[in-house]
Amino acid sequence: MALLTREELRSLLDEGEPPCVSIYLPTHRAGLETQQDRIRLKNLLRQAEEQLVERGMGRTALAQMLEPPRRLLEDGTFWQHQSDGLAVFAAANAFRRFRVPLSFAELALVGERFHVAPLLPLLGGDRPFHVLALSQNRVRLFEANRHDIRELDLHDIPESLAEALGYDFEQRSLQFHTGTGAPQQVAVKGRAQGAGGPIHGGRRAAMFHGHGAGVDDSKEEVHKFLQIVDDGVRRLLRNPQAPLVVAAVDWVNAMYHEVSKHPSVLPQGVEGNPDAWSLQELHAKAWQLAEPHFRKSQQEAAQAFDDMASNGRASHHLEDVLTAAFDGRVDTLFVDVEEHRWGRFDTAQREVELHGERENGDEDLLDRAALECLVHGGTVFAVESSQVPGGGPVAAVYRY
Repeated sequence: MALLTREELRSLLDEGEPPCVSIYLPTHRAGLETQQDRIRLKNLLRQAEEQLVERGMGRTALAQMLEPPRRLLEDGTFWQHQSDGLAVFAAANAFRRFRVPLSFAELALVGERFHVAPLLPLLGGDRPFHVLALSQNRVRLFEANRHDIRELDLHDIPESLAEALGYDFEQRSLQFHTGTGAPQQVAVKGRAQGAGGPIHGGRRAAMFHGHGAGVDDSKEEVHKFLQIVDDGVRRLLRNPQAPLVVAAVDWVNAMYHEVSKHPSVLPQGVEGNPDAWSLQELHAKAWQLAEPHFRKSQQEAAQAFDDMASNGRASHHLEDVLTAAFDGRVDTLFVDVEEHRWGRFDTAQREVELHGERENGDEDLLDRAALECLVHGGTVFAVESSQVPGGGPVAAVYRY
């Protein structure tokens, strides 16, 4: 399951020609409840059809637009591979669906563009981070957020120490001692315990053996290997500001932090042999380190709002915030994920019109503000109402 990215969101918004249908529903990963999920989608499609008829869409055009999502109702395999929520988007020229680890309230909405506010927790405060899982025999790189994790293609990054330095490395640098049922161990000169801590899962006991040139050469080989990996990681990652969590045995972790030039590698890594963990275990361990980093960022942003509200560098008035977001002036935005503010935004006249109830042609202006902020490279924290500074449904810190 691919993580939802800003690029995918931009692509989705660019594709949709009005009228645009947005459908959200909670789903179940397994069990008889998956049949109820089909019924939910069927009912939501019926609601969308009614809204399209009210807008004057003809039956032929309507049937063509809703044909792709209706085909999902008959796809048994599709319903066997669900997550916690399903988002479906349909327009005359576009059809997309996302299975995401986030449960939604049921919603069917037809508007001038796709409604993406329920997806913001996957794109905003729960920002992406990366996980580098390192062992001498295996290198893996992941993109993750609070909810999910996926492995990335390494491209030209070596997948093992042997690949990076040649297949004779082990023969040149290691002396093996057979141990029956013992965990694999790797020892480095001068660090008997730290370097020789068990790496569970191996059946032979391997170590950097003894003293002298052989051991020092082996350490130098690992040092060189980690430099090669770090260079490849920095070239590959599109967002160098996203935190990088390193998962490796303690001495490899320490050595990688010594050699790494990655600007956002977190000072503490996950210690242990990542080859012994499931993907879910690796994700949970990495998130324990990434979460405090993100929580600190949110707290600092809230404090920045308090500090700047008095001098015009921050605001909680939707009309001002939306215009500033459209201009690309919003650095950080807090938005209440459970609130809606219906109305219209005239970009030519730079006027915001708010309505107490939704009217034909309206859009959710909180959603629009968040989208404009994301598109212009800002940070969005989609949070509960109690976490929005200023007491309203939206708050922004401006770049200038």
